[in-house]
Amino acid sequence: MSGRENFGARERLILLLITVVELVVFLDTTVLNVALPDIGADLGLRESGLGWVTNAYLLAFGGFMLLGGRAADVLGPRRMFAGGLVLFTVASALAGFADTATVLIGARALQGIGAAVLIPAQLALLTASFTESGARNRAFGVWSAMGAAGAALGTAVGGPLTDLLGWPSIFLINLPVGVLALAFVRLLPPDSARSGDARLDVPGAITGTAGLLLIGYAIGALGDATMRGVAAALLGLGLALLGCFVFIETRSPHPLMPLRLFRIRQVSGSAVVNALVGAAHVPTFALLALYLQNTQHYTATESGLAVLPVAVVNIVISRSLIPFALDRLGAWRVLAAGLVLQALAMGWFARLPEHSSYLLDVLPGAVLLGIGLPAAFVGVTAPAVTSVAQADAGIAAGIVNTAQRVGSGLGVTALLLLAELAPSSYRSGLNIAFGVAGALAALGAVLTVVLLRTSAVRAEKVVL
Repeated sequence: MSGRENFGARERLILLLITVVELVVFLDTTVLNVALPDIGADLGLRESGLGWVTNAYLLAFGGFMLLGGRAADVLGPRRMFAGGLVLFTVASALAGFADTATVLIGARALQGIGAAVLIPAQLALLTASFTESGARNRAFGVWSAMGAAGAALGTAVGGPLTDLLGWPSIFLINLPVGVLALAFVRLLPPDSARSGDARLDVPGAITGTAGLLLIGYAIGALGDATMRGVAAALLGLGLALLGCFVFIETRSPHPLMPLRLFRIRQVSGSAVVNALVGAAHVPTFALLALYLQNTQHYTATESGLAVLPVAVVNIVISRSLIPFALDRLGAWRVLAAGLVLQALAMGWFARLPEHSSYLLDVLPGAVLLGIGLPAAFVGVTAPAVTSVAQADAGIAAGIVNTAQRVGSGLGVTALLLLAELAPSSYRSGLNIAFGVAGALAALGAVLTVVLLRTSAVRAEKVVL
């Protein structure tokens, strides 16, 4: 019996609920990019301040992911899904009605915390809701499509919303989605009974979260020449805090991140590869926007619509090809293929000429990226989450997604700086940066074979 035949009405509603929320969470990572000039004009923010409107969300998203993952395991994924959704929706309302820069930046940070709670809870709920192999593969395929599509759709819809309704609309559009989703939370699997001594590791939460936040901030600040000394000091402090975190985790009776999980090849390998997935694909959207607007002179709306095929293709592929590939090939082969396709897409962009044709020079790379992204997302996530006990599914999801957030921050900082500093005599900095992104994706494909293939038999018994 196929995964499609095993999907009942309740399962379809559960999948719709989880994946729509997933789409909104990842859409908010990029939706305000084209609205930043209007936000700056209305709230009196200079470029450095506008950077915090974006970074507050990304830093909180990455910094609180481990805590959100462990909270899902200790307190229950349905409870944390509902709590994260309430926080994300309220924060979206605060951002939409913000009349000062301080309120907007604070609201964006709260949105990021809500997102950090939601993502691990979603993955734990998917694992609990879809136990049959075909159904689970379809569910993870659709989930991965929403995450991969979010970044592209954010850029695509942000421009028209800002032009037609003003920048507050990019946040307020989350409100009806959040309220409607809350009405259907009762459909999700109930939380299982927890042991009476289960509790959160407070010292680990403080050191781990603070360390990740400092590292995330330092990574972002490295791109500013005037801040590099401070960034280096904060990076060292963040790494020291993570060292303290590891020391605490080895001795805590209730660790925030059980180090035993890293002995599971699917968890440790997926974390390493997912850092490369983030470092390769997230900067690609920023580099492509710079190319289209600064070199080809597209408007913000035109630039957003130009990357829309990435979202359309990955949604179609995720519903049709990805579940079939997971059933026939296994997660590690799907992941490797997705990274190879990403590398080819970025290699295609690395040859973009100064004067290009969209149909001949941009669209083919966008289609390759649209196929490769969902394959990489589902291939790198499913093995880690489904290779651990249900009680550890949330933190396994937190580990893998934290790795991608850290990789994304490093990738964006390094590749945008490379695009700026690369000598113009060797084509352009953008071409070089695209090429490096492709090399990172190719390295991820190699490491997939090295780190995940050796445990493929065990993973397929659990996952497939």
